[in-house]
Amino acid sequence: MPSSKPFVDPATGALDRQQLLLEAVPLAKLVGLFVAISLVPFALAVLAFGSSPLAAILTTLGQFVLAVGAGIVIIYAVARGETLASD
Repeated sequence: MPSSKPFVDPATGALDRQQLLLEAVPLAKLVGLFVAISLVPFALAVLAFGSSPLAAILTTLGQFVLAVGAGIVIIYAVARGETLASD
């Protein structure tokens, strides 16, 4: 028996927009979480410390948070994709 494709309505063959939204919203929330966390050191670096060495450290910290967040988002997307493919 052929397996059904994720995000495709088996009856019509069209995209299942409901399932797309159900998968996109948690992913968008995860991305938004890491962006919000990284905004704190970036905002402090720009608004409070200008061009001091502490601003460079805070900028590096913000970039680190974004890099780790990107990795976590990719791991989540791959794990969720494997789950959807096996169902």
